[in-house]
This record gives sequence, C-alpha cells and structure tokens, in this order.
Amino acid sequence: MELIVLLGVLLLLLVMGVPVAFALGVSSLATFFVLDIPLIVAFQRMAAGMNVFSLMAIPFFVFAGDLMHRAGIAERLIRVADAALGRTRGGLGQVNVGASMLFGAVSGSAIASVSALGSTLGPMMREKGYDADYVVNVSATSAITGLLIPPSHNMIIYAAAAGVSISLADLFLAGIIPGVLTGLLLMLAAYVVAVRRNYPRGSFPGWRVFLMAFAAALPGLLAAVIIVAGVLSGVFTPTESAGIAVVYTILVAIFVYRSLSLEGFVAATTASVRTTAMVMIVIGAAAAFGWLLALLQAPSQLAEVLRGITENPLLLLLLINIVLLLLGTFMDMAPLIIITTPIFLPMATDLGMDPVQFGIMLLLNLGIGLVTPPVGSVLFVGCAIGKIPIETTVRTIWPFYGALIVALAAVIYVPALSLWLPSLLN
Repeated sequence: MELIVLLGVLLLLLVMGVPVAFALGVSSLATFFVLDIPLIVAFQRMAAGMNVFSLMAIPFFVFAGDLMHRAGIAERLIRVADAALGRTRGGLGQVNVGASMLFGAVSGSAIASVSALGSTLGPMMREKGYDADYVVNVSATSAITGLLIPPSHNMIIYAAAAGVSISLADLFLAGIIPGVLTGLLLMLAAYVVAVRRNYPRGSFPGWRVFLMAFAAALPGLLAAVIIVAGVLSGVFTPTESAGIAVVYTILVAIFVYRSLSLEGFVAATTASVRTTAMVMIVIGAAAAFGWLLALLQAPSQLAEVLRGITENPLLLLLLINIVLLLLGTFMDMAPLIIITTPIFLPMATDLGMDPVQFGIMLLLNLGIGLVTPPVGSVLFVGCAIGKIPIETTVRTIWPFYGALIVALAAVIYVPALSLWLPSLLN
C-alpha cells in the first residue's frame, strides 16, 4: 500500500506537469505520513542527501562550464573541429559532433554544450543550407558525449549514490572510450543523413589553418587536461579540481582570450547559482524518495519481478536498460541517478558487472533520456535555440537514436570499453 502511494503520487504529479523535485518531495511526504513516520525525518533524509562533500564539486563544474560558454571557448573549439572535419559531405554536421566532444571535455554538461554550440554553430549551419531539424538533432544528441568524456559532474553524483568504494579517477578514465565511440557513431549517422539530403561538402583549409585554430583553442582545452591529470595523479581531489577549473577558466578568459566582461561574469555567476540550486534540491528530494524505496524493499521486489521473467544475465541487463530508458523519458537525470543506482547496481554486480562499467552504462542510458520526449531537457533546449517545434525533430531524429542505442549496447556487452583504461591505472 505504501509503495503504491509513493509511486502513484509521483506519477500523478508528473502527469500534471509538477516539477520533478516537487513531485519527488510531495510523494515522499505523503508516504511518510501514511507510514506514520515523523515528517522531520523526511527533511533529515533530504539534508543528508545533499550533505555529501564530493557534491561540492558540482557548483564549481557548472560555474566553469558557464564561464567557458560566455568566454567564447566554444567558438574556438568549433574552428578546430571545422578545420579537421569540415571537408566531408555535410561537414558541418561532423564539426558539430566534434565540437560537442571537445566542449564536453571542458564543460562536462550536456545542457551547456547544446546551448553553446546550438547558438553559435546553429546559425552558421542554417546559412549553409542545412535543415533546422538536422541542426537540432545533431546538436542535441552529440551533447550527450559531454556526460561521458571527463570531467562530468554526473559522475560525481553517481559515485555519491553508489555507496561503494568507487574511484572517481576510474570513472573519468572509463568514460573516455565510450564517449569517443558515441561521438564517432553520431558522426556516422550525421554523415548518412547528410548524404541522403545532399548537403554541401566542405574543403580542408590546410594544416597551417588547422594548427593556428588548435593553438588558439589549446588554453581552453588544457582545462580538461589539468582537471583529469590532477585527479588521476592524486595531486588534488575531484572537489579541488572543480575549484581549480573555475580559477583557470577565469584566468584564461581574462588574460589570454580577454573575452570575459564583468557583465558576462555576473551572468555566469547568477546562472550557475540558479542551476546549482535546482540540481541540489532535486538531489535532496531524490535522496528522501530513494530512502523510502529502500525502506519499502522496492529494489528486492523489482529484482524478483525481473528474475521471474528470465534468469539469463544478458537478458536481465537488457531488461534493466529498458526500464532505465523508459524512466528517462519522463524524469530528469540527477534524480534518476540517485534513485535507480541503489536499485539496479546490486542486481548488476550480482550479474558480474563492475560498478564502474555500470556507472558508464547508467550515464549513457539516462543521457538518451535527455533527448527523448516528453521530458527531454537537452532536446527542448536545442529546439528552443533552433526555434522549431519538438515534433519536427522527433520525426527525423531516429538515425541518431540508433547511433546512441548501438553505443549503449557496446558499453553493456563489451566491458573492456569501460574498464581497459582504468585497468592501466590500477
């Protein structure tokens, strides 16, 4: 009965359009009331969910990503990608994916990536004759690579939710190959669609232009190198690395690029505070919701249901991912990481999956949800920037969905993609 109240109220509120954080909070409070548990416990669980030291890295990474966007680092990365990839059929589509991978490596945010590249590269693609739906589809789906290529603040959320000894350095390394693979598959999808639509072919500007573009973008790219290398070497913690990323970005933006104004700094600060507040309240509400799920033994009940369908490990992993994909269509990423990790991680480890591999699988799976209606925040942002209805993009986005699903299947069933680089460190 209590589990029905918890899930039923949540589903009802989501259908009514209530924001996810409030839907999680209200459904949790209703269940605490039914269980006759003092409501103060709900707020204690929310506070405990947010009072995790490693989560302090999130506001810094969000701030660094917003500063990079406003400092014009995205434009410099676009020039590098254009010089390297622009010669192919539909070359600006390849450039979009390549720039997303580079920007993801320095911002770690899918929203920041689609915002930066959609507003800068999007108009350029439209002028060259690319259809609006193609521009949005490429920009939105390629932004998912930023969730996998380190640094990624969602990896920090997963490490905190897992409750087991997971090295963030291992997660950073584990995301590199899957992130690059996802980008390459999206490039293939972009190329196939570009050929079918007969988009123009670019030209290679020469090595001199490429090297000049790379040199101009190098100070921005070094942010990712410093963060990852510092964490891997143990010079500083992930939280410290996030703070260093902010300081480094400010120094580069002011003294190297000279592109960050006082107004831009204030706007980045305001936007980052707003984003961090939204993320943290979602994490807190999800922590209370997840505690109730554990109290009501929902993980074990779901495990019994899935095992009642099949005992085959490969099919069980497939079922887990189908459930995650469905959940990702109507809930945002941060609360789903908090809620689903305690449920599915024990099942996955029982099937022999490493927690690091599970984390990469979870991030990619829920990342697909970010570009899937009805609650696909990245897709909605892309459509808003591209000024087209979401229905228009959904009709033609299927080749890109196919690329993401192939990448997900590879991460699930080829453990070496995620675990080979971490094994070199250990």
